[in-house]
Parts: sequence; structure tokens; C-alpha cells
Amino acid sequence: QVQLVESGGGLVQPGGSLRLSCAASGSGFSISLMGWYRQDPGKQRELVATITSGGNTNYADSAKGRFTISRDNAETTVALQMNGLKPEDTAVYYCKALIRHSGQMTTYQYWGQGTQVTVSS
Repeated sequence: QVQLVESGGGLVQPGGSLRLSCAASGSGFSISLMGWYRQDPGKQRELVATITSGGNTNYADSAKGRFTISRDNAETTVALQMNGLKPEDTAVYYCKALIRHSGQMTTYQYWGQGTQVTVSS
């Protein structure tokens, strides 16, 4: 059983920084892609940033130049460094991973439980 556990959300003033982290627990799987999405109440979940096992990154326009996504060498943890935070960054942030279990060809999508980020003075 794979679980994604997020940490690092909270309240920060505009212009401040936060670092989100997401760790995949379990065994017998490989992860091809990990990423961060966010969702405001009443809105669709939207991409923030993703990173592949090869290190290729993709950012939403709103995140470019302010956020940095990274993975650890074991490729089971993904972090999102968020600088220059704005009130419009306020949302619940979700970690996502595309996972293939050993011996299987199908890739499954897993989500974390979400962590609240609030940017307010």
C-alpha cells in the first residue's frame, strides 16, 4: 500500500516563503512523476509543478520564477520551495505521484491528503 504524506503548509505573510514536502511510503514500486497541485474551494484542482524521474520539471505560469520543485536521490520525496508568496497562492496543496507497482505494467495515480497554505497579512 502506497501513501503520500505531506507536510510544511501554514500561514505566511505576503512575500514570505514556505517549503512543502511529500514522502511516499511503502515498498515494491517505482515513481515516474511527482508533483504539486492546488485547489481553492469551488474551483478545479490546478497544476503547480511536476518533476519526472529524469529530473524534467514543468511549472504553471503562476509558479515560474517563484517556486522550485525538487526530488531526493531516492526519488520518493518531492519538495516545493515557494518564495515570494502572494495572497492568490492561498489554497490546499496536494501531492501527486504516478506509481508502477513491481511486476505490473499499469501506472496508478496517488494523491496526498492535502496541506493548507494561507498567505495573508
